[in-house]
Amino acid sequence: LGEGKTLMIVAVDGRAGGVAAAADPVRETSPRAIQGLRALGIEVAMITGDNRQTAEAVARRLGIARVFAEVLPEQKAEHVKRLQQEGKFVAMVGDGVNDAPALAQADIGIAIGAGTDVAIETADVVLMRSDPADVLRAIFLSRATVGKMRQNLFWASIYNILAIPIAAGVLYPSLGIVLRPEWAALLMSASSIIVATNAVLLKRAERHLAQI
Repeated sequence: LGEGKTLMIVAVDGRAGGVAAAADPVRETSPRAIQGLRALGIEVAMITGDNRQTAEAVARRLGIARVFAEVLPEQKAEHVKRLQQEGKFVAMVGDGVNDAPALAQADIGIAIGAGTDVAIETADVVLMRSDPADVLRAIFLSRATVGKMRQNLFWASIYNILAIPIAAGVLYPSLGIVLRPEWAALLMSASSIIVATNAVLLKRAERHLAQI
């Protein structure tokens, strides 16, 4: 019981003949995924309908400090809402019909691709494999994408902020500087090339994803 296994009495000819213990196996990538999430500063919590002893045993193996056990299907969304009321931005990962309300309640719902259609339709993100490490990969890729978007916004804006006033003649009265049309076109092309090249560099994130 201390290992979180469910005990079953085996009967032979109507008499107890032994005890069998069963438990759902923890996926090999789960510890690495949770460790990676914690390294990113993300708090990991478990919401499960399993009994508390089983849930806490699994949580100890995975390094999960916060556990909501013996939760009925209709109560999962309530626990997500409670976390949101604590001021947390909540991402919920689930795969079953029972997880659909919680996926809808969460700020970001992440469904396992092998899950039910209801869960997939409710979620914001669908993972194609039943691999916990894909959650970490999705977060890393989304952060890398947002970072590139901000960089591209900077490079696209810097041209307009600097070149347009010069082209309008702001520096001509005091410094005699004017932006000729051919130079303006060249700078605009350079700005577009920088943005496009920077976007292509997002493929470098694939190397890191392969290591997760």
